[in-house]
Amino acid sequence: MKNFLSIILVALLIISCQQKQSDNLADMTMAEETVLADQQTQIDSSPLIDEIENQEVTKKKIIKDGRLGVRVTDLENTKSRIDTLIIRHGGYYANESLNNSDWETSYNLKIRIPSENFMKFISDIEAGDGEILYKEIDARDVTDQFIDLETRLENKRNYLKRYNDLLVKANSIKEILEIEEMIRALEEEIESTTGRLKYLSDLVDYSTLDLTISKQRNFKYNPAKRDKFTEKLKQSLSKGWFGFVDFFLFIINIWPLWIIILFIFYLWKKYKMKRKKN
Repeated sequence: MKNFLSIILVALLIISCQQKQSDNLADMTMAEETVLADQQTQIDSSPLIDEIENQEVTKKKIIKDGRLGVRVTDLENTKSRIDTLIIRHGGYYANESLNNSDWETSYNLKIRIPSENFMKFISDIEAGDGEILYKEIDARDVTDQFIDLETRLENKRNYLKRYNDLLVKANSIKEILEIEEMIRALEEEIESTTGRLKYLSDLVDYSTLDLTISKQRNFKYNPAKRDKFTEKLKQSLSKGWFGFVDFFLFIINIWPLWIIILFIFYLWKKYKMKRKKN
């Protein structure tokens, strides 16, 4: 009986130990899976984070141009106000002209303004006195042109570096001359591409506004100035005399024609007389 009880106790003890080991193993397995899952998440997310952090954000390259016409009552004060606005916004005049006519006086102004201040500058002009006659704003996206030119420029610079390396290793005069010709052509292309990039950068950095400010004038008849009667008479007599002299010289100039005409007239006269006798 005691042996039977001992066997039962040992069996229960063994089952209890196995259950604990199974629970510990399950806990370890779950912990390992959690750690592996966290590691995998870190591995999967790291490149994505690096890609987002390292991704180069391309800034848009926009060229803004505009045309604006304003009719005012006080032209000079308006011009002075625009001068002040241009200085305030960091711009400058690319061209300035004043036109006067019988109907109006106007300033035609080509203004370059930093792009970030362009729309604020136009708003400040519109906020002043005057009637807006027309307004046009044009925006052109040249980002693709910038990327294309910069890529070409980088490639040409790389080719130039390779040709310079080849020039150092050249063994004959012919090779040196050929490589130098290629280098010269590449330098010209690089210079042209660089100039184009600078030109586009200037158009992007500074917007252009063609501004016309005008003031209407009361029409005033201004008769054309004419010479005095005595001066006109002198000119007429002089032109008449010179015309007569020119005509007389022309008659003398065609003297061979007069000889031919007289000879024909003589033959015709002789023929007439001969017919009468017959």
